[in-house]
Amino acid sequence: MNENPHRKLLSARKLTLLGSAAIVGAALVLGGPMEYGHFGSQAFAATNQAQQGPTGFADLIAKVKPAVISVRVKVDQSADANIPQTNDDEGMSPFEGTPFEKFFHQHGFDNAPRGGRVPHHEMVTGVGSGFFISADGYAVTNNHVVDHAQSVEITTDDGKTYTAKVIGTDAKTDLALIKVDGKSDFTYVNFETQAPRVGDWVVAVGNPYGLGGTVTAGIISAEGRDIGAGPYDDYIQIDAPINKGNSGGPTFDTSGNVIGVNTAIYSPSGGSIGIGFDIPASTVKMVVAQLKDNGKVTRAWLGVQVQPVTAGIAESLGMKNASGALVDEAQADTPAAKAGIQAGDVITAVNGNAIKDSRTLAREISGMTPGSSAKLDVLRKGEAKTITVTLATMPNQPQKQASADDNSAAPGTPRLGLSVAPASDVAGAGSKGVVITAVDPDGPAAERGLKSGDVILDVGGKNVGNVSELRSALSEAKSGGKKDVLMRIKTADNTHFVAVPIG
Repeated sequence: MNENPHRKLLSARKLTLLGSAAIVGAALVLGGPMEYGHFGSQAFAATNQAQQGPTGFADLIAKVKPAVISVRVKVDQSADANIPQTNDDEGMSPFEGTPFEKFFHQHGFDNAPRGGRVPHHEMVTGVGSGFFISADGYAVTNNHVVDHAQSVEITTDDGKTYTAKVIGTDAKTDLALIKVDGKSDFTYVNFETQAPRVGDWVVAVGNPYGLGGTVTAGIISAEGRDIGAGPYDDYIQIDAPINKGNSGGPTFDTSGNVIGVNTAIYSPSGGSIGIGFDIPASTVKMVVAQLKDNGKVTRAWLGVQVQPVTAGIAESLGMKNASGALVDEAQADTPAAKAGIQAGDVITAVNGNAIKDSRTLAREISGMTPGSSAKLDVLRKGEAKTITVTLATMPNQPQKQASADDNSAAPGTPRLGLSVAPASDVAGAGSKGVVITAVDPDGPAAERGLKSGDVILDVGGKNVGNVSELRSALSEAKSGGKKDVLMRIKTADNTHFVAVPIG
């Protein structure tokens, strides 16, 4: 990436932050093979099909391109000599040694240091994209474009340059709101009012490699993508060969409304392969509104540690479908604990909206207002309940997980391929549960990731503190026709559920 030295890889699969305007490419294939005797109808069908899609984007681009801006920042790296560099390939420009090197140097592409540590008091320039959302100079870009910026400068499509200030940023969604003062007639664009669909045409305008306004077109490839960037991942995937310098750039529908902000690409090599990711306009509108009013984003908070419901967990709980968010722990003095949410509860809906998994729950709760009430549909030991929770404001720092002394007991048995001892008999293990002292590497417990030192807190919803209680819980689960038994396990890092085969 070449827009900001504070970029980060979004996943181990080489998800790369850009500096981005999505560049989308697709071809429309018309009709099938023609047959003699039907030439007229085939040609007419092909003509009609062509008319259903856009024949060109020139009018659309003339309307929206003046609202798209280049965002150039300067970052003082004197405070941190180990900040990642802006260029891939160990800091080397991809144009070094080619006839294009001088050209891209003139456009500021290689202003960043090339590999190694950043010298103290080094001012590094990064380039990204953005777009105006109001005539008085409010503009949207990515957080990673302006993160730690000492100064921000924008260039409009007509070549004019202005100084901008950062109004607010939100690292969790990678969005930032900036403002240019002193003018009230900037060309701006609006966000979409109808959710886009997979297969819709989209057009992107951005600033790849600092070249200025560049236009590409294509389609929406998928929705609801989780790329491991954060707890609120809900990206739109487009078939755009998005390039560096495009971060913060808009993707438009054919009406000229913004459907998303380009943020990342999937890339095995650092170059674009046509898999790009946009933050949906629905998310952008919510975040930008809060940044404009408060300079920060305030999210509602439930206070639970959750995990997805796997097929094994669903079977062990008697659920027909593997969906919902399984509560590992309701943290003390949180809205969840005060409302009576318990470990082992499966949250299946919030205010009537189905919860597919833990990520869906996080998005649903965070989109609500702190202090508001939420009705949670909960499945507890096979019984459906509705619990009303008054949500709090999400703390700035993650809540510390409970220590060993705070958790309840859990079992372990040789029939699962493990040996156990009461936690009270093992130094440092706490007073409840049973500690796994040995694991058969070929047994079911090892297959599910259990290891020595883990504490089994409960089995099938029953607390266990010794081998006898463990065996009793296992026998009860097996006699009830269960193929898997659900165990709550406490490790050195967290508390979570594991479905272990008992057949």
